[in-house]
Amino acid sequence: MLYNQSYSFLIFTIVLTIFSAPNARVVGQNTSQILDVFESIVDCASCLAALIPLQALAHLGNDAFSDTFITVCDIAQVPLISSVPNVADNPSYFQLEDPDVCSGLMSRLGPIIAHDLRSIDVAGQTAPRLCDALFGFCASKTPNPFAVPLPSPSVPLAPPSEPTVRKTPFQVVHISDVHIDREYTVGSEANCTKNICCRNFADESGDPITDPAQPFGNSKCDSPPSLADSMLDAVNSFNAQFVIFTGDVVEVTSDLTDFNAEMLSKISAPIFPAIGVHSPHSDSTPVNSFPRNTTDTTLDVQWVFDTQSAGWEQWIGSAASQQVDHISGSYAATVPDMNLVILSLNTQYWYRQNLWLYDSDTFQPDPNGILSFMVEQLQAAETNGQRVWVIGHIPLGKSDIVEDQSNYYDQILQRYKDTIVGQFFGHSHKDQFEIAYSDYNDQTAANAVGVGLVCPALTPTSGNPAFKVYDVDPDTFGIMNIRVIFANITDPSFQENPTWAVYYNARETYGPLVGLPTMSELTPAFWHNLTEVFMANDTAFQLFNTFLSRGGDVAPCTDADNCKNTTICDQRAFRSQNNCDVDEGAFGMLRRRNSRGSQRQEGSECEGIGIREILDEIRGKLRV
Repeated sequence: MLYNQSYSFLIFTIVLTIFSAPNARVVGQNTSQILDVFESIVDCASCLAALIPLQALAHLGNDAFSDTFITVCDIAQVPLISSVPNVADNPSYFQLEDPDVCSGLMSRLGPIIAHDLRSIDVAGQTAPRLCDALFGFCASKTPNPFAVPLPSPSVPLAPPSEPTVRKTPFQVVHISDVHIDREYTVGSEANCTKNICCRNFADESGDPITDPAQPFGNSKCDSPPSLADSMLDAVNSFNAQFVIFTGDVVEVTSDLTDFNAEMLSKISAPIFPAIGVHSPHSDSTPVNSFPRNTTDTTLDVQWVFDTQSAGWEQWIGSAASQQVDHISGSYAATVPDMNLVILSLNTQYWYRQNLWLYDSDTFQPDPNGILSFMVEQLQAAETNGQRVWVIGHIPLGKSDIVEDQSNYYDQILQRYKDTIVGQFFGHSHKDQFEIAYSDYNDQTAANAVGVGLVCPALTPTSGNPAFKVYDVDPDTFGIMNIRVIFANITDPSFQENPTWAVYYNARETYGPLVGLPTMSELTPAFWHNLTEVFMANDTAFQLFNTFLSRGGDVAPCTDADNCKNTTICDQRAFRSQNNCDVDEGAFGMLRRRNSRGSQRQEGSECEGIGIREILDEIRGKLRV
């Protein structure tokens, strides 16, 4: 179903049609032109050209824009039978998403996209980034040049040295991406067509259940409260000194407060949380949507910070809770009776799918002052001779982190590399690590200056539910060992009472591969040496590949498809401009439909079906 019109004439026709419409509702009657626009987007140039008619549509108002996008999404659900070979054998072509997904997603995000388009010059510097966020074209690995203002060292701080005698390590538990669905209903359909399954939906009542939701979860659905409670009981059994939680609860205010209450009731240790990408979801507010303080909008997400400021105060203290309220969800808190500061950063202002980032052509290197706050707190820690653990939701090397802020974060890391002794994240739902280097052009163990440790998820959609336990040196606060604790969802007893057990021990599994000395920490150099082993030893690499999903959703990863090289490249990229992820604007529909879990991009694992996936699927359907 490819059209032969020249694109320049098509643009003229669409703009003329839009502006000649007597009212915004007429746009809904001319959706074929917008479908043509979507179909024509095949590269960066055509994507930028498509912003012209889309901007004209945006100027007709939010309702006209959203209604048109909803109609386009609905129309694209009709199968193109004449274009699809063996359509009877391809049921995925009959529907993109449930109609509720089209209307729900587009009505929430449509006004933000329309606002963006009205606010920028389609020939300006923001347009390519909006194309990247919406359609996957025009992606850049080149950050805007900016030197983060950094104070000179006030006092020389010696890098942590290895003690000649190690004290007994203490334990810290790391949990992430719990994704609790409080509408999870045992016996409901797990294999549904909606964005979220395992719920009772009125339009599915009476349909035969093909895959009933079980008491403690299903691999196609987010976590039931029962699974979260089971995990929290397991976490508390480790008697950790403290717990870090790197975000993603999902849904509305009550879900944030409910999970805070659950953690308080079940975990006796202090908890240090971070804001996740899902947080600002209310009945009228889409996920991932944090407007910058320069944005002119009536949307208010301060309720997120107010809620978490109050909920977290019992763990982080009054001063830090005030920072949560006034520093856009970030804070710094000293661990009781330790010379260690937890610096929690809201990475949402650096997230490509936060569509509010595309409403200005003015260069904004530090949205909402998060980086400035980071420098301020690290400088205070350095002056006081303290060490710092940085926690946040999105790892800085991921492709869905804006390359600008990732680069600027790295500048701060290089300056305070002797103060920062740990960095911990979630988001990908996988058991991963990312290494930072003093010189990314010379990636060696000697140049490895930091490592981001990524926690697997509780939600079963990406593998077996899991969390991490760190053994921590009480003098240096370096990591001596990591144990991944999991519950096997295929175990016959899982649906009665999940059993949480050690999945693997990093020191025992990886230590012999790199010749790790008995007294050594798992330093950035250790992780680099492990990547060298992975390059040479495919058996070791495949073990890591299995560990990603805790054995629950293992996808093939070999040299033949360049997956192995890309994975190792990404392990050596704690700066997003250096990762090897290539976004070709490829159509995501068949990849996701062929395997609902393993083929998704990591960002999709975290947020489910988003605007980018829907637009990919619409274009994919049109070009079949």
